[in-house]
Amino acid sequence: MKQPKKVLACVDQSPYADYVADYSAWVAQKFNLPLELLHIIDRHQETATSDDHSGAIGFDAQENLLNRLAEEEGERTRATREQGRVFLNELKKRCEHHQGLSVDVRQRYGQLLETLDEQQQDVALYVLGRRGKSADQTQRDLGRHVESISRKIRRPILTVANTFAEPKNVLVAYDGKRMTRKCVSLLAGNAALTDLPVHVVMSGKQNGEADKHLEWASSTLAKSGFEVETAYLPGDPEQQIPQAIADREIDMLVMGAYSRSPIKSLFLGSKTNELLRASRVPTVTVHL
Repeated sequence: MKQPKKVLACVDQSPYADYVADYSAWVAQKFNLPLELLHIIDRHQETATSDDHSGAIGFDAQENLLNRLAEEEGERTRATREQGRVFLNELKKRCEHHQGLSVDVRQRYGQLLETLDEQQQDVALYVLGRRGKSADQTQRDLGRHVESISRKIRRPILTVANTFAEPKNVLVAYDGKRMTRKCVSLLAGNAALTDLPVHVVMSGKQNGEADKHLEWASSTLAKSGFEVETAYLPGDPEQQIPQAIADREIDMLVMGAYSRSPIKSLFLGSKTNELLRASRVPTVTVHL
């Protein structure tokens, strides 16, 4: 099987692009991987001219109109691509401040989810902004692409929401189930992260198996050279995990993502979305 070989950062022309670029560069340097900055242009979002063409009748008028519209569309396309090229090159310069980092840029037309899905075999980690270009207009607290991407993509995804601060520790939101055990295993398999102390926190209803689950997580990480602390916090995870992040001054959250189906999430809510909304630290989500 072909091994993942790059960090893929998805950027749009918003202030969040700087956050994504900075965290992507940190991760790529940490793991000694090349970084690719990807900017997707959605053709469906390109709007036509607002001129009123209702009076354009007759063959000659119609032909002239179509020619003019085609020319205008070509001009808009060229302007959009040039604007994107300048934007990506500025981000590339920003990332190259990290010594020895290999940075590539790519711009293409298409749909974001389809494009990311096509590249899974070549990607070790995706990096996204938790909000995007439309956030200021919609006031949406979670970007419209985050859930769909996290459900589809089977690689770890780092979502960021604020300016870069180098992570000094990590908290794993843990429940002992397969998905969060995978989170622990992924950390344990990355020797480059052993300088980051790990807090493994369980929450929810009282569980007689909690001690056994926490012991497995602690021993798995300790065997790989991690400094580990564990805790069981009874109560609502959507409240306890953000509080634990604040109390322990955590810099990065790792958690399983979207264990419920989209239909169940519609009626019962999504713990993943609630934690992403409540947590202001960069978050790595893992979806099996």
